[in-house]
Amino acid sequence: MHSFRLAAFVWEGHCAAMTMTTLTFLLPTPDDTTTLASKISKSLSPGDCLLLEGPIGAGKTHFARALIQSRLGREEDVPSPTFTLVQCYDLPETELWHADLYRLTSLDEIEELGLSEAMETAICLIEWPDRLGEYWPNHALHLSLSLVPQAEDARQITITFSDEKWQNLIGQVSKEYLDEQS
Repeated sequence: MHSFRLAAFVWEGHCAAMTMTTLTFLLPTPDDTTTLASKISKSLSPGDCLLLEGPIGAGKTHFARALIQSRLGREEDVPSPTFTLVQCYDLPETELWHADLYRLTSLDEIEELGLSEAMETAICLIEWPDRLGEYWPNHALHLSLSLVPQAEDARQITITFSDEKWQNLIGQVSKEYLDEQS
């Protein structure tokens, strides 16, 4: 299952319209989620921000762990930052930040953690981005994972973006992914 939709979107009362691109994929197994995360990881650069959304158990941390391990190029323990809020990983060219904002108690913590600066200088994976409030990065790639009824291991992922920098990456990733699925 995959679909492609392009739509005009007016951003919270701003006068200018933004063009949003949305792609939806079925990920039948956890290995498919790992493969997609790995493909995306290869093209990320400093300042790239991925927002991971979905209910508990939808696969946000699995996706983040797979992306981090792929980017590090080695198997490494990648704990969920649920209690620490942020885990940082050193890459040769930048840092990779993995944030889980589920337990965030105030927006001030975003600044205290250094997350607002990291969204401009590091690669950031942010779970529970709805808690970002005014810090929501408009340039981010938004990934929404959901459970698939009657398919225990399957997930659906919807990828949305408005910043044109994601067009080539997501176009290439989706082509590769769909070629592998056919």
